[in-house]
Amino acid sequence: MVSNLREVYQLKVQLKGIRPPIWRRFLVSNTSTLEEFHHTIQIVMGWTNSHLHQFISGKSRYGMVDPEFGMDWDDDLQDELNFKVKDLLKSEGDSIVYEYDFGDGWEHKITLEKVLPFDKEQFLPLCIKGKRGCPPEDVGGVWGYADFLEKWIDENHPEHEDLKEWAGDYFDPEIFDQIETNEVLEEVFTSV
Repeated sequence: MVSNLREVYQLKVQLKGIRPPIWRRFLVSNTSTLEEFHHTIQIVMGWTNSHLHQFISGKSRYGMVDPEFGMDWDDDLQDELNFKVKDLLKSEGDSIVYEYDFGDGWEHKITLEKVLPFDKEQFLPLCIKGKRGCPPEDVGGVWGYADFLEKWIDENHPEHEDLKEWAGDYFDPEIFDQIETNEVLEEVFTSV
């Protein structure tokens, strides 16, 4: 039986297949819908919500069901609007997979680290820690990102300047800005 008790989940999300790791630790309400959870992950990781996504828990998949296509195109996909975070993650140590951009295939492992009491004075969601910058969108997944970083670091590589222009001056693979991330979370989730 699923509890109706509102709690705070401390979660860790880490990109799979990347070394050194890219990860974030953040707090959410266990009653957040999977759609809200998706937007939280997009912001804490640094993605731009430009591609499809899905949550995978065991053999079940949850995502955005497009009414234009109906359910015929993907009978197994469950509508994320009908589920909350607590439906997929129940106990400390539980984990699920969040896949973003099916072309690049970014897989994230999300682990429930702690269940904390709910405090109505605390703004949620809230990022409490993180390491390394998020890869640029459309870089080609894990392998494409490794290739990108080689060229990014090597100032003598013939594609170095083009990549700098494409990724923009803002990108730094080693920097995660927690303050800016929380400002965006507050802006987005205060207006909801």
